[in-house]
Amino acid sequence: MKRRELFTALLGKKREQKEQKLLYPPYYKDVTDFEKCKECGAKPCVEACEENIIVIFNNKPTLDFSESGCTFCDACADVCESGVLDSEYKSTIEPPKINPLGCLAWQKTICSMCKDICEVNAIDFIALFNPEINEKCIGCGFCIAVCPTKAMEWE
Repeated sequence: MKRRELFTALLGKKREQKEQKLLYPPYYKDVTDFEKCKECGAKPCVEACEENIIVIFNNKPTLDFSESGCTFCDACADVCESGVLDSEYKSTIEPPKINPLGCLAWQKTICSMCKDICEVNAIDFIALFNPEINEKCIGCGFCIAVCPTKAMEWE
């Protein structure tokens, strides 16, 4: 059994879901442009996403990092027919926050799953515990997908 599977089994997969801030694919100029997505019937951005993180919420493409993260591959922007998503506007996503009350490491349990998966080294540990997200974070969301307690969240 992998460490993630153990922690997830111990803590229970289903937890209370907080109302999450909506996150949009990182290829838009203005958030109001997503109103145009309501007219798009095909939603090709969903199909183009290899990580399967784009979900439709209120007829708009949003990101769901519960199982994976964004590789910034440009595929969703390349297929957007309405011009809302465009690789010209490619940007990072704002970093998540670590909830110390939910984080195993902050509770003095050895866990570094968020740091292990981070390809840009955006998570620092103070000593063995107490992870912090540094300025290198691009908001890819992979740390959110692997956190067994879902302690990573957007405000």
